[in-house]
Amino acid sequence: MNKRSKEQDDADLALMRRIAGNDEQAIGQMYDRFGSLVYRMAYQAMPTRADAEDAVQEVFVRLWRTAGRYDPKRAALVTWVMLLSRRHLVDKLRRTHTRVRAASLEAGIGAALPDRPLDMSRMERDERFKVLLTRVATLPDLQRKVVTRAYLGGQTLRQIGEELNTPIGTIKSALSRALVRLRENVSENAA
Repeated sequence: MNKRSKEQDDADLALMRRIAGNDEQAIGQMYDRFGSLVYRMAYQAMPTRADAEDAVQEVFVRLWRTAGRYDPKRAALVTWVMLLSRRHLVDKLRRTHTRVRAASLEAGIGAALPDRPLDMSRMERDERFKVLLTRVATLPDLQRKVVTRAYLGGQTLRQIGEELNTPIGTIKSALSRALVRLRENVSENAA
């Protein structure tokens, strides 16, 4: 190790120790040093600018919380920051992609709905939602639980699997079968 990198490692370790001690100036220095790098990474990974900005904030909170674990012998500070950022972004994307939003329930099975007007009144939407819930109630137990917890409860498929003590593959299959069944039910009623 040359003199420059040893000095840099010592400076990085001192910075991280100050951050671990809640030194606001040190946190500001860390952000000044790595903020644009983390933002570029987040901006490339996240679907929107707002998501990227949120991710950057979350990464720096995580850096602050884990500052005491930084070890310059294992990785340079820039490497550590980028690895932590990458892990956070991957985790965030996984959570986002496995979470099924309540608003997408009708979209999930609604593709088969005939003559679906784009500008339904609230009363029409409420009525369609009631019909949809009635159809969901006819599903087999596991399928019904998965659909209601995922779409209405906002849970991830992993969370549902853990709560029901059921493998994630079984949960995914149940959701897929439920959506197919609901689409078929809609098509049969439309015919």
